[in-house]
Amino acid sequence: MSYTEHLKKDKKLAKILGDTVHELQFHGNIPLRLMASIMSQQLSTKVAAVIFKRFLELFGGEEPTPGQILALPHETLRNIGLSNAKVTYVQNVATFCIAHAVTDKKLLAMTDDAIVELLVQIKGVGRWTVEMLLMFSLGREDIFPLDDLGIQQAITGVYKLENLTKKELQQKMLTIAKPWIPYRTYACLHLWRWKDGG
Repeated sequence: MSYTEHLKKDKKLAKILGDTVHELQFHGNIPLRLMASIMSQQLSTKVAAVIFKRFLELFGGEEPTPGQILALPHETLRNIGLSNAKVTYVQNVATFCIAHAVTDKKLLAMTDDAIVELLVQIKGVGRWTVEMLLMFSLGREDIFPLDDLGIQQAITGVYKLENLTKKELQQKMLTIAKPWIPYRTYACLHLWRWKDGG
């Protein structure tokens, strides 16, 4: 059964699925993807892309290893447009990945929950950041980012939820999303698209 057939059992969700079929892909070099995610926080997609391009240019356009990143002076990273805090967080990721031998191979063998538990230990990395990594870099099919504002707004709109406290909304979201298992990532992709007028 395709994910769309499974998700269409939810009549309200079925209305917004449309004809678009999303495909998840694996993007290697997960430590670097995590750093890119930190660099892009609170920035527009366009600005984030510019900064990441400058970052890669520091390494001749190649994807660097955590060791190569740590060898760069703090100022060099500041000069590409990163804040002091973000430079520190990027260095934290590099240090952690070396200390805990975090590789694509290691992460691919781990469960979603184990990956969240491992990576949120890094200062500057929150649960939401790891969930985005699971969805968009590791291509995991059953991620449900409860704290994502876009998902909260989309579910509120599609399911006509009103005047709920944050806690009540999250409880309701978990209940609504339960039948979507094991394809919650796909449901989220459709909800984001719906919210953005797609």
